[in-house]
Amino acid sequence: MRVLRSLVLSVVCALPAAPAWAGDVLFSIASRGRPVADVVVTAYPEGLKPGPIRFPWAASMDQRNLQFDPFVLIVPVGSEVSFPNRDPVRHHVYSFSPAKVFELKLYGREESRSVRFDRPGVVALGCNIHDNMVAFIKVVDTPFAAKTDAAGQLVLRGLPPGPVKVKVWHPYLKAPGNELTRTVQVPASGQAREALAIEVRAAPDRRGAY
Repeated sequence: MRVLRSLVLSVVCALPAAPAWAGDVLFSIASRGRPVADVVVTAYPEGLKPGPIRFPWAASMDQRNLQFDPFVLIVPVGSEVSFPNRDPVRHHVYSFSPAKVFELKLYGREESRSVRFDRPGVVALGCNIHDNMVAFIKVVDTPFAAKTDAAGQLVLRGLPPGPVKVKVWHPYLKAPGNELTRTVQVPASGQAREALAIEVRAAPDRRGAY
């Protein structure tokens, strides 16, 4: 009996592991036929487990040419974001958003400050000195997050197959909380395509001069 049990165990251990099926979804997002950049799409597969999240881009919100760069930054909950000043003038960065209220008082060129973002949500940024400076930090609690490029496209990779809930957010999206919820069908492998038509308000003029 012991020999038989050992034989069965050795056969089971030799079997290949079950494949971890996953698929990608390519989103194309437009408003009135024109591609929209900086749309954030987050996915929440059923059974999503909390854990450390890392993204391949820097958790940095630069200040250059009297602008925040990037206009929209995605970071996971718990991230510490740096705010380096690349301008030859001082900046005073602040936010009154419920997800994070903070103030970085006047600091100059090549100086930097940092803030930890410990709650999911949207953080709108401003500068007390330069009213044209506006940006947003999207703090997320899922590893499946990306934003559209200038062509209005993004790819969410490695999603489990089947129906998956996604949230679509843009700071000027005409929707409650500037966000829509949709369900997409993820393939077991390969890439699916989702074309979404949204409506966005005209963005304010962000140009500035020294």
